[in-house]
Amino acid sequence: MDESFENLRLELRRGCLTLAVLAELRIERYGYTLRKALAERGMAIDEGTLYPLLRRLESQGLLVSQWREEEKRNKRFYRLSAEGESILEQLLAEWRSINASLNGIVKEREYEAH
Repeated sequence: MDESFENLRLELRRGCLTLAVLAELRIERYGYTLRKALAERGMAIDEGTLYPLLRRLESQGLLVSQWREEEKRNKRFYRLSAEGESILEQLLAEWRSINASLNGIVKEREYEAH
């Protein structure tokens, strides 16, 4: 049972992390500051998940990146592309719709259970 829960939890979390990363990258950030911002908002993500996700989103045209020197170190900064901004707005609308539906379903079932 624990393995089933863990697999389903990871599946649910994967989509949410993508949305969270896109939303956070409305402001340009490099990997460390992105991880920190997500963790501060309750969406911790490890490096082994974040960097492949960033590369995938960039290859899909949703992000653009640029190497720059900051504090005497080269850092790769990411931000949404124009297409990424459009996709983010569409995904947020979908998220709001799904969230409203789920809230209604859960509340209805909780009411019926009492």
